[in-house]
Amino acid sequence: MGARNIIERQQVRKQRMSKLVNNLLGKLGQLKRKVMTDTETNNDKPVESSNDSEVKEELGDAKDNTSAVAPRKYKSKQGRPKKRNTKEKSKATGASAVKEKAQKPQKAQKKSLAEKKAKDSKKIEKEPVIKLLINAEEPEECRIALIENGRLESFHVTTVVHEQTKGNIYKGRVTAIEPNLQAAFVDIGTGKNCFLPFSEIHPEYYASDKALQKHWKDLNIQEVIKKGQEMLVQVVKEAAGTKGASVTTYLSLPGRFLVVMPGSDSHGISRKLEDEDERAKLRTMMNSLSIPEGIGYIVRTASKDITKTALNKDLGYLLRLWNETKKRGQAVPSPALIYKDQNIIAKVLRDYYTPDIQEILVDTQESQKQVMDFLKLLPSKQRKTTVRLHQGSRPIFNQYAVEEQIEQIYQPVVKLPSGGSIVINPTEALVAIDVNSGRTAKDKNFNETIFLANMEAAAELARQLRLRDLGGLIVVDFIDMRNARHIREVEKQVKASMKRDRAKVDISRISKFGLMQISRQKLGRPIQMGSYHVCEYCQGRGVTRSVETQSLFYLRRIQTGVVHKNVVGVKCRLPVKVAQYLLNKKREELLEMEKNYGVQIRIEPAPEMTPADHQIDFVKAENGLEK
Repeated sequence: MGARNIIERQQVRKQRMSKLVNNLLGKLGQLKRKVMTDTETNNDKPVESSNDSEVKEELGDAKDNTSAVAPRKYKSKQGRPKKRNTKEKSKATGASAVKEKAQKPQKAQKKSLAEKKAKDSKKIEKEPVIKLLINAEEPEECRIALIENGRLESFHVTTVVHEQTKGNIYKGRVTAIEPNLQAAFVDIGTGKNCFLPFSEIHPEYYASDKALQKHWKDLNIQEVIKKGQEMLVQVVKEAAGTKGASVTTYLSLPGRFLVVMPGSDSHGISRKLEDEDERAKLRTMMNSLSIPEGIGYIVRTASKDITKTALNKDLGYLLRLWNETKKRGQAVPSPALIYKDQNIIAKVLRDYYTPDIQEILVDTQESQKQVMDFLKLLPSKQRKTTVRLHQGSRPIFNQYAVEEQIEQIYQPVVKLPSGGSIVINPTEALVAIDVNSGRTAKDKNFNETIFLANMEAAAELARQLRLRDLGGLIVVDFIDMRNARHIREVEKQVKASMKRDRAKVDISRISKFGLMQISRQKLGRPIQMGSYHVCEYCQGRGVTRSVETQSLFYLRRIQTGVVHKNVVGVKCRLPVKVAQYLLNKKREELLEMEKNYGVQIRIEPAPEMTPADHQIDFVKAENGLEK
């Protein structure tokens, strides 16, 4: 009986609970239908102003939210929903929503203005400060440095001993023809014969008229060029080491806005002028000018925003210069200098000046006048640069901390900001650049550290190639990277950094060995050749023999000489350290040679001698000398 009573009680409880749940579900359905009818009536109302509609939509949302959430809130506490006055609450929440919505546009507007001001201030801060420093105080040397935010970006130097010949025009004579090389050697009066490839010989110098009808590739140089023939040549590559300068017979006279090419019919505009409207404008202006037949031209990058009057003035000056050069070439016997390019100040201003340069500082009045005369030739839009005469007690390059950066150009090791370094080693065949990681931070990711060092090296090597004017084949050994994305980023960094270079550059991808090949055009002689000479101690090798090795080398030389029967004595003048080593450490060997061969060996220290110098004289029985 007890068990039956318990089961009946449980069934009664289940029935009560089911009824309670059904009542709650019925009330929730009623509330849901009420909400649906309210929204339908709101949609049927006529369209109101945007602000009123937004306010009423938010009020409606507030009402719906309170009515839908309230039953669930009180269900868990009491088991059935309580009736609440939701109108006041919805009004309050709707009003606050309207207030917040009204404040949002103002806050957003203020925020956008603040961000715009911050961006403008950043742009102002990031704008580089570019200055051109001209040091011409000493007559033996003239140096020009372009600095950007205090960092050396371009450096040019000319000395009395090593004057630049690139761009000069000479009247030369063919001294030799090499059929195997398909080239000729021309004497221009500078001491070394110049190299003239067959491809650089203008057809007007061909000996036979039949050759004019053929392409130069279908001809042999010995058939159209004769030994002793005279021709006007222009230096395109400076002499380096034992090699003479490279020349061409396709002449060009550069101006500020144009490059005139006599004997050519080609016309063009600089590729760096990418705006098609600007290119069309310049093309129209050049077509309206009177250019003689047989004169080609190239419009330079500096011609951007130039006027027709300035172009015509530059063209007239270059044509007069060519006529004078041609007359002088016909009158003067070979070999002789016909046209000398402008001095370094005028040349750098002509080729490197841009309106971005805020200030030009000079240390002589003559240089100041030369710069002022150059700026007067420019259009008004490009005359924003100020010229100032440096009159401080300190030299101009020391004043702006440029001397230390110039000394860095001549060093093989260049430090990087992260602690790594690059080692630059020019050789006869190529320029090798090695990237070293240096110290790596312990708290950083190793791969990220290597990537950072390679990125810094990519930017710095492009700058060093410009400063040192290294050309030819350049091989860069980057630190090995495993991440393909890092490799692509380093390649992009190298290409972006090399865009500032005026020389023609060809860049390869990084190989699986971590090597990148760069081919760079040589604009001139390497910068160190004008200021440095080969070491008299090591003869350019960078190392010298040790005292022990040199001493043993000279001891063997003495032993080889005293073997001859007619030698009766040896006189040696050697560097001090080598002589002391032989007299102190090798005295027994010397005495034994004197005893065995009956000779007298005399060794004298010579303080004036370098480690590589020596003098060994073998005295013969006939009173002769054998050196």
